[in-house]
Amino acid sequence: MKFWNYLDELKKEQSATMNAIQEVLNSGQLILGEKVSEFEKKFANYSQTKYGIGVANGTDALFLALKALKIDNDSEVITVANTAVPTVSAIVSTGATPIFVDIDPQSLLMDVNKVEQLITSKTKCILPVHLYGQCVDMEPLKILAKKYNLYIVEDCAQAHGASYKNQKAGSMGDASAFSFYPTKVLGTYGDGGLICTKSSILSNELKSLRFYGMKEAYSAETHGYNSRLDELQAAILLIKFKHINHYIKRRQEIAAIYDNAFSSLPLQLPIVGNNNEHVYYQYVCRHTKRNKIVAALKKQGIPVAITYPHPIHLMNGYSQLGYKIGDLPITEQAANEVFSLPLYPSMPNSDIEQVIKTVQKTIKYV
Repeated sequence: MKFWNYLDELKKEQSATMNAIQEVLNSGQLILGEKVSEFEKKFANYSQTKYGIGVANGTDALFLALKALKIDNDSEVITVANTAVPTVSAIVSTGATPIFVDIDPQSLLMDVNKVEQLITSKTKCILPVHLYGQCVDMEPLKILAKKYNLYIVEDCAQAHGASYKNQKAGSMGDASAFSFYPTKVLGTYGDGGLICTKSSILSNELKSLRFYGMKEAYSAETHGYNSRLDELQAAILLIKFKHINHYIKRRQEIAAIYDNAFSSLPLQLPIVGNNNEHVYYQYVCRHTKRNKIVAALKKQGIPVAITYPHPIHLMNGYSQLGYKIGDLPITEQAANEVFSLPLYPSMPNSDIEQVIKTVQKTIKYV
């Protein structure tokens, strides 16, 4: 059994995928061509925004969104430490300082009630992370952003298609960043990212930033970067995009099967927030004896992931930020208790049944 496997999915879509790749190769256009433009428009529309700007990966999407909003050395950006490293890496790469807020103990997402106390004269942006497939409670953040004249950049790397009060992830801030890393709800067979926005001014700025700061060939209007979604990945994403609703529905079906099977166990299961549609990028459980459970499951052939075992505020790579053990107690406790079970759209029913039986047996004897 594997924690994630794309091969069965590829088998079903292989003919269409290979035809799309061949079409690109025969077109003579490999960079920023029709496929990228088509995908940008379709995904932006799907995400209830107006503009999509394809870039090399999700980290670049965050970084360039922040740069386009003039986040720099004098800026502070409020975010969480319970996230993947790229969230914080992107902030630090702009020269800005990440300011960490603790998480809600139930959803494991940003505790929006603790954000306002962290706002200073240097705060320029709030960066909520829609983690595991579920949106942060965005309404209070939008109120704070308006009150203090702050930007909101949504990290949607794990939340393609998720929604909050019927608003899609990526549609509720000034800009949003998506990753198309292979494991994602919508992933390609390589790497890719995209920024969504409703602002034509921001869109134009981002298109320049991703291409060396150029608006015309060989003439940089500003310092820019090299970060482009290529035609081959866009072509693959266009094929897979046709199936995104199926991917999400199947993830939700498997999550419901797990919920039903594990409801009587002494195990904290994923909690769906009010007004949220969860797309289950990860099925995250929680137990105080996490390490024993994970070891036992792995011994019985069940692959398990821990997302995330090391809170970013305590990592050596960010020690310069000055955080210490105890600064984010809920985040730190979660890092010692969370683990994720296998869940992906093409997961065989036999694997699902094996996971259920093994978890049920293991929890009883921990």
